[in-house]
Amino acid sequence: MTHKVAILGASGYTGAELVRLIDQHPNIDIAALSADRKAGMTMAQVFPHLRHMELPALCKIGEIDFSDIDLCFCALPHKTSQEVIAALPKTLKIVDLSADFRLRDPAEYEKWYGNPHAALEQQAEAVYGLTEFYRDEIKSARLVAGTGCNAATGQFALRPLIEGGVIDLDDIILDLQCAVSGAGRSLKENLLHAELSEGCNAYAIGGTHRHLGEFDQEFSKIAGRPVKVQFTPHLLPANRGILATVYVKGDAKAIHDSFAKAYADEPFITLLPFGEAPSTHHVRGSNFCHIGVAQDRIEGRAIVIAALDNLTKGSSGQALQNANLMLGETETEGLMMAPLFP
Repeated sequence: MTHKVAILGASGYTGAELVRLIDQHPNIDIAALSADRKAGMTMAQVFPHLRHMELPALCKIGEIDFSDIDLCFCALPHKTSQEVIAALPKTLKIVDLSADFRLRDPAEYEKWYGNPHAALEQQAEAVYGLTEFYRDEIKSARLVAGTGCNAATGQFALRPLIEGGVIDLDDIILDLQCAVSGAGRSLKENLLHAELSEGCNAYAIGGTHRHLGEFDQEFSKIAGRPVKVQFTPHLLPANRGILATVYVKGDAKAIHDSFAKAYADEPFITLLPFGEAPSTHHVRGSNFCHIGVAQDRIEGRAIVIAALDNLTKGSSGQALQNANLMLGETETEGLMMAPLFP
């Protein structure tokens, strides 16, 4: 059976990544592509690396006939997604890649994003899109809220440890490096080559990063009590990739065993041999996440390192993984491509 999908916001990085991935899916066809400012253009004009594909021209959202669409990917900016999704047909399956439906509590959304939630009815039915931990709910969901790329990386590195009770929940430090594509495709002065290259800088220092809302929500839910991590993200002068280094109190071998148990049957999560560390080079362009565990020189402390591609496993690959479940497809379909190296 062939499923027809629409991608809203196809002129951004995550939209282009969705097109790249879906092109290799045997049972999904792209029936519509939308872009606001680039409506009327072809994808070949916007993204020349996709010129070999036969794709519909970009159009306005209002020009799409959703009656023949099985699932819609929304790769739109925060806040815009709420307004657009609230107006879509109530029976349409949706995977949202923005932050608009990630936080279950509307008050928490307003706290972290600065404006009241504008689609409370849809928020009530949204399922959090971290596939490995919400698989059963995603299968029957109409609306799935994709995670933040930083939030996904941190959760892959910490959820099994919190659930297994093998670390001190009051002493978690998450140091994360994220490539520049995580900031989107809009023109920003601090992302110009001369401003960004040959350097690395911390941002959202002191607990102001919006993905902390997801960490607070998910980690506290698992633990059954408030859990707050100390988190500092850094902007890397690289196009793709996230590397998270997590410092925890706990027995390193027990931590490695917890990951081995939790991820034994997960096709996209690879646990490295004890003491080995992953690299963003080894997951580039793929839907894989690599995790390593090492003993710290200080007794009773361990270091966990996780690497993934922010545009694939952190966003568009995750979105397709969720869509596969929603459409009754094999979860790994269209996603088993090998990473690009070098």
